[in-house]
Order: sequence, then C-alpha cells, then structure tokens
Amino acid sequence: MDNRIKALIAVGASVTANCQPCLQYHIRKAQENGANEQEIAAAIETGQSVRKGAASKMDKFALSLSQTAPLTDTASDKGCGCDS
Repeated sequence: MDNRIKALIAVGASVTANCQPCLQYHIRKAQENGANEQEIAAAIETGQSVRKGAASKMDKFALSLSQTAPLTDTASDKGCGCDS
C-alpha cells in the first residue's frame, strides 16, 4: 500500500475518531503524497459514514440498556474506566 492510500485511510479514520488536529494533519499528508480534492472528499465521506453507523449502533445499544434491569457493579463489568 502506498503512502497516498495510507494517508487517505488516516483521513477517514480521523473523521471517524472526531479528531480535528488529526484530520488537519492527515489531509496535509494526503496532499503531500499526491491525493487530490476528490479523493480527500471521498475519504472524509467514508469516515462520516462509518461514524454515523457506529453512533447509530451505540444509540440503539444504550437504549436497550436503559430498558433492562439495573446493571450490577461486578469485577468483570468495570467498563472502560471513564468513571475514574
């Protein structure tokens, strides 16, 4: 895989991760490696599509949890650590 393709993938991943500094950096790298405006726009659209799909799945998952019995706090159910 050449550097242009890697940079375009990174553009899409940056959009999916909601990371503005990463997106600016990877767009610049994509341009430096020969990507044109259409390719960059396509990578951004792909990232948006992935992010939208992931957010939709998370919204459905969160709703399903809110409609079930309360979750118990067990050692194996500590989550990601965002409550720290």
